[in-house]
Amino acid sequence: MTIGRIGRPTLAVQRPLVSQSNPMTTSRWNILAATVCLTISFGAYLWATAMMDSIYAFRSPLSANPPRPGKPLSQVTGFPMTLRVVFVLIDGLRYDQSMDPQVMPFLNELRQQAAWTIMHSRPPSYSAPGYTVLFTGSWPELSDGPALNLEYDDLPIWTQDNLFSAARRTGLETAVSGFYWFEKLIPQGDVARAYYTPGEDQQADRAVVDAALPWLRGNKYQFILIHLDQVDYAGHHEGGPLSPAGKAAAALADNLVREIAENLDLTRETLFVGSDHGHILSGGHGGNEQAVLREPFILAGAGVVPGKYADANMVDVAPTLAALLGANIPASTQGRVLNELLDISSSQAAAIREATRLQQAQLLNYYKKAIEADGSSPVLSEEVVSTYQAALTAARQSRLNLERLPRGLAAMVVAVSPLVVLIRRRSHATGIYLLGGLIYLALFNLRYAILDQHSYSLSWVASSDALVLYCLTTTAISLVTSWFITSFFLGSFIKSPGASINAALSLSLIVIYLLALPVGLSYTLNGPLATWYLPDFPTMYLAFISILQIMVVALVGILLGGLAALIAHVRRWVWAHRARIPTE
Repeated sequence: MTIGRIGRPTLAVQRPLVSQSNPMTTSRWNILAATVCLTISFGAYLWATAMMDSIYAFRSPLSANPPRPGKPLSQVTGFPMTLRVVFVLIDGLRYDQSMDPQVMPFLNELRQQAAWTIMHSRPPSYSAPGYTVLFTGSWPELSDGPALNLEYDDLPIWTQDNLFSAARRTGLETAVSGFYWFEKLIPQGDVARAYYTPGEDQQADRAVVDAALPWLRGNKYQFILIHLDQVDYAGHHEGGPLSPAGKAAAALADNLVREIAENLDLTRETLFVGSDHGHILSGGHGGNEQAVLREPFILAGAGVVPGKYADANMVDVAPTLAALLGANIPASTQGRVLNELLDISSSQAAAIREATRLQQAQLLNYYKKAIEADGSSPVLSEEVVSTYQAALTAARQSRLNLERLPRGLAAMVVAVSPLVVLIRRRSHATGIYLLGGLIYLALFNLRYAILDQHSYSLSWVASSDALVLYCLTTTAISLVTSWFITSFFLGSFIKSPGASINAALSLSLIVIYLLALPVGLSYTLNGPLATWYLPDFPTMYLAFISILQIMVVALVGILLGGLAALIAHVRRWVWAHRARIPTE
């Protein structure tokens, strides 16, 4: 490389200057930054894997010591209110689907003689936790059902008291016809007759109803579950709930409900129609969108006062049906008997209220013991369940606060420390790196939320592999684009190889810092893993996809550093080659 005389340089050196920083210092920093990135990437992989594994493996605090069942309500109310309850569970049916008279005319006819309302559930809005909530009356954190859908062989048996166990304990015969997951979930000693199928389409639903019709025509079974799955199948695999296939599936399910009702005497028997979750428009569930957390509640027949009622919760189904059957309120129930829907006397309502008080008091004591929480007994009011559930929530929150305080302080230190360093060493380059980080976030979320219209929840995720692949590709594209933009403003391509590596790694670390902010929030609220409580799923999801991005950014950042160094070497070679060419 020829410099020429002191003064105006020759044409051979009319190029931008390389970094004036100490090459040894830059080299050491690059090695350190690359090592940090590798460590972060590996740690992110381990954390993301452990986080999901902990949710799959989650068990209720009540799992090892469930509350004990109380007396059958028939002993306190005098008699069961119906000869039989038939529970038709239309898997995946949205509330608005059920309200469309063009799609489901029979359900809308049935509402005219039924007690009906909107039913609300809570995330995670998957089938396995939804089934468990419907039949135990407790939310996913306490019900001890799977928090996420599992493979058939991995499904655990219900440990908490449930409608099947309560009915059997009262001397009633139960029967189930539906998806084969129920074979693993329901204690089979509490089921007298069953038909299970791995099928999910309309042919499977036809077989399910055909198996149940003889039970309806006889009087041997007093509690019957009929599970229809084709609506959920269409939501997942045939274009979503409101697609032509989705509407056709709902119409076929409506016809099957009509057929079931025609085999019942609703002056002596009771029919309940509900769902475990809804679907987002593209098909899918599991998250916290309103569409997946609103389901139909239709109760018709003996013991029921028809009418449109105030909204109900999914946990209210089990205690209400238990009251109709004269069985005990399932011992872990967090809901209430919907007395206003039932044709009962004031003395029967008072007896149910007292049974509810005993059940709720025991549940609160068992829960506080399980989580080792203190707290005084609640002051009773007319709203027994809400009073006790507020006390349960307070006990939970008290322990959570003790755990969140040190986590929050640690997260704050981790968040503030890099910020202090950036402020103290602020420069033109620092501002460009921050701009590059914001560009990365904008690009990732532009594709995620605007172009692909994904929700920030588990509802759109078909599988863990699909989510990982999506985050990998979107992260790589967004980071490479951001790197090109920042490199242009910094002139990284015309600097020394070491300085070019420095720029790529600096950008990656800034992006990692920004992505770590929602991770820190989730860490504070939820802890690193699911332990004795389920996480807040919206913040957990944001943290999870951020961890996936961090894993990719850390690796791609190293690759970009190598690419930047290669580009710088090539440019230096070109400059040197040009310097040797004599000018005319």
